Amino acid sequence: MLPASFRAEVIEAVIAGKPAMVAAREAGMSCFWLRKWLRQAGVMLKPGKPSRHASSSVILPPAAKSFGAASGHGRRLQLADRILIELGIAQGRSPDEIASGLRVHRSTVFREIARHSLIAEDGRWGNHDAHYSAALAQFWADQARARPKAFKLETLPLLRRMVVAMLDQKLSPQQVSVRLRRLFPDDKNMQISHETLYQALYVQGTGALRHELKVEGAIRSGRKGRIPSSKLPARNKRSWLDGHRLADREEMLAAEHAGRKIPGHWEGDLVVGPNNSGIITLVERASRFTLLGRLPGTRDSTTVIDVLTTMVEDLPAAVKRSITWDQGTEMAQHSRFTVATGCPVFFCDPHSPWQRPTNENLNGQLRWEYPKGTDFNHVTDDELRTVQDMLNARPRVILDGATPSETLDELITTVALTD
Repeated sequence: MLPASFRAEVIEAVIAGKPAMVAAREAGMSCFWLRKWLRQAGVMLKPGKPSRHASSSVILPPAAKSFGAASGHGRRLQLADRILIELGIAQGRSPDEIASGLRVHRSTVFREIARHSLIAEDGRWGNHDAHYSAALAQFWADQARARPKAFKLETLPLLRRMVVAMLDQKLSPQQVSVRLRRLFPDDKNMQISHETLYQALYVQGTGALRHELKVEGAIRSGRKGRIPSSKLPARNKRSWLDGHRLADREEMLAAEHAGRKIPGHWEGDLVVGPNNSGIITLVERASRFTLLGRLPGTRDSTTVIDVLTTMVEDLPAAVKRSITWDQGTEMAQHSRFTVATGCPVFFCDPHSPWQRPTNENLNGQLRWEYPKGTDFNHVTDDELRTVQDMLNARPRVILDGATPSETLDELITTVALTD
């Protein structure tokens, strides 16, 4: 592994104005590795193919075109101070001694060294893996202070293309942000906050980024209360509910110590349309994995149970632990489903959709694809499968950027290893 001091010398040369191609050749390395070092150091190159004739390959901070530029108010470390810090470190002097010579508080020197030292790539933090460079430290300080800052999406075209592609897949800014952190954990140039994305969509350049999208979404509002608002009388004469109410499910989950940690507990519902059309929606509580099934033009209990059985019969036993439904009569024959699949069905309290929160969220996402009034008799099974695959490949903030498909596979593997 090359020492951090060597890397610092190469990066200093590029910052000072040497073309990246020339600096790479003189260092005996490829442009690919030099660009990687520069990205890790937070140094952005000008877009385009590197040239041996260009006077500078680096995008300098807009408010500091030279190492000695000063900005702000009060006593700030300048290039001369940082040169003395670099010399002091080379002479083996302690941060306290260096601070005394500069007439600044020792914490200033401690922070300066910790913040602006170039660390070796293997991640070790020993002194032999870190190198403090006055030129690099001044560059980083100028870059941090420069105002106005260049927008990240304007200077990093690859990041912009990935963001636009994800937004076109109907991911929210928060989902885009968390997915990029998961895909590029060590590359800060490929990460962006959801607040920056909202700025780019609605503020910067009057929402310039929004005009690049092929599909535009909107922010869904949340439900404020959790009190049943229906004035309908309670449904007390449905004998098929006995022993299968939500309280019975909670007893089972408590006995298994399950909650959302163990896969196999689903929430289900019907999304209905005109002409007796409808779609069965199932979502697994732990992974948010989704199954969709189209009804063949009728919504009676026999048909619903037949379609629901077909949807889950091929699933592994580890993910067929329970289904929670509302008290719709389409599930009156739920005992037939349990006999066929071994999966019990439980029912929420009347007019209490928040007892199936994951499924309610899924139905809201599904309405973006099929608005109210959609006749599902005209939706093919292939089209429905495409939507199902899209939902299962969509990264979720609640899953730390993972997709439902990835999470379900991990949960099944974990359960298999512990059984």
